[in-house]
Amino acid sequence: MSEQQKMTPSEAFVETLAANGVTDIFGIMGSAFMDAMDIFAPAGIRLVPVVHEQGAAHMADGYARVSGRHGVVIGQNGPGISNCVTAVAAAYWAHSPVVMITPEAGTMGMGLGGFQEAHQLPMFQEFTKYQAHVNNPRRMAEFTARAFDRAMSEIGPTQLNIPRDHFYGEIETGIPEPMRVDRGAGGERSLNEAAELLATAEFPVIISGGGVVMADGVEQCKALAERLGAPVVNSYQHNDSFPASHPQWCGPLGYQGSKAAMKLISRADVVVALGTRLGPFGTLPQHGMDYWPKNAKIIQIDADHTMLGLVKKITVGICGDAADAAEALTRRLADKTLACDATRERRAAETAEEKAAWETELSEWTHERDPYSLDMIAEQDAEEGNWLHPRQVLRELEKAMPERVMVSTDIGNINSVAHSYLRFEEPRSFFAPMSFGNCGYALPTIIGAKAAAMDRPAIAYAGDGAWGMSMGEIMTAVRHDIPVTAVVFHNRQWGAEKKNQVDFYDRRFVAGELESESFAGIGRAMGADGIVVDKLEDVGPALRRAVDRQMNEGRTTVLEIMCTRELGDPFRRDALQKPVRFLEKYQDYV
Repeated sequence: MSEQQKMTPSEAFVETLAANGVTDIFGIMGSAFMDAMDIFAPAGIRLVPVVHEQGAAHMADGYARVSGRHGVVIGQNGPGISNCVTAVAAAYWAHSPVVMITPEAGTMGMGLGGFQEAHQLPMFQEFTKYQAHVNNPRRMAEFTARAFDRAMSEIGPTQLNIPRDHFYGEIETGIPEPMRVDRGAGGERSLNEAAELLATAEFPVIISGGGVVMADGVEQCKALAERLGAPVVNSYQHNDSFPASHPQWCGPLGYQGSKAAMKLISRADVVVALGTRLGPFGTLPQHGMDYWPKNAKIIQIDADHTMLGLVKKITVGICGDAADAAEALTRRLADKTLACDATRERRAAETAEEKAAWETELSEWTHERDPYSLDMIAEQDAEEGNWLHPRQVLRELEKAMPERVMVSTDIGNINSVAHSYLRFEEPRSFFAPMSFGNCGYALPTIIGAKAAAMDRPAIAYAGDGAWGMSMGEIMTAVRHDIPVTAVVFHNRQWGAEKKNQVDFYDRRFVAGELESESFAGIGRAMGADGIVVDKLEDVGPALRRAVDRQMNEGRTTVLEIMCTRELGDPFRRDALQKPVRFLEKYQDYV
């Protein structure tokens, strides 16, 4: 801690931000923290004003996930703070070290029903790893530092709640130095058990999860995979956890994932779940396959011991850093003769064969083939205008992706299908709303990611429904020179939920249709470039042109892709039941 000196609580707050390396904060200015905001600039801190505070918290999430350091969000007490709840929840499920700074109504007014008064700690208690409340101005630096420390040590969002009158006054304080936890590889006993189990495995498979990305552990995962000759599959929505060019990479598990990955893991006798909680949504049956290996022994490695064995039955649980644990296992296996050494060539051939078959199927899978989608294709063929098949578009976008690209996807039908087509060579490249699954995620998150990595191309995918929730943040990108490229799949419907109405409710569509003006035109009205794409041969060139303008001219672009109304598989076939009606007036609604 620095030496004690006289300062105001605002100065203590800002100095502690600076001590934690904060250079960017996302939010909307407010009187509740204006005394501190006034000295952001001399402390080297930029406040990026957004259109809506939900967007600010998503930007902080994207910033944190790319940089590996804190993303910070702030807003006015009351409504400015409540606007952030959804995005903080998304950050929670992404294990993102977001610090949510929540200035609160003054202490002398609390309980009197004053202007913008709210109990702000309960709002976030389910979606934060730690909540600090500055109950005395003299503790400002202490609680601020702890919120930042805990975001990193607990791997998730924290909240710093500050009554607005506590920014003022005169205190004697020092500024704490940041504390970072050295997690290590895990316990010796569990590591040894895992190594012994792997030595006997004939068909080991590795799941590379988000913990590998957070630990900067891709190289260590590669070393372990190469020692075992093991296929490597990505956990759900972590397509950037292993390089797609590596011969042992097989693609993601889970919704709209890789058939190659699913077929190969179904043959495993030992699975190494590296840095993944094995969430239920990421291991559900898909493509008609219940692929989770029923008799395999599972080694699960997670930095949070409460995740070990929580969802799937495991044989060995290792509480440790994914990178360190992978390195420790590789070291233990280095000089051993492994059972899988004898099957290395056969397994490599099987991996290559399954990957080639899946790539061929993807290339031939030009459109959805269910009866509803075929009806929609026929109907739109009869309409004026050109309508593109989403799968063909996604393939062309994949081919046109620039090097070192960062991609965010929103929730929705086409965005989920995109998981099969998104491949990355480096970590901290793919951002999705994870288990919270909220709309309006992709655009603000990629703006935050771009702010943290201005040298990398940044692309957001969104459907027209989710786009409507977030497109105002195009103004943030334009106003503050944080250029991004947004790909909007315009199919005039809430696709994911509409698919349920097809499968369970006899195509009785309620509130699923969306008609709108041109999103490219709206983008142009907000100061961005806007391009309408309705020819397949224009998809790749349009993306390349937009990225070129992003990187070389600082321009934000909205690519509006005119898509058919065909729909991919639903999220979960087990989530709904066929309707039953007892009252006479509803007898036809089955």
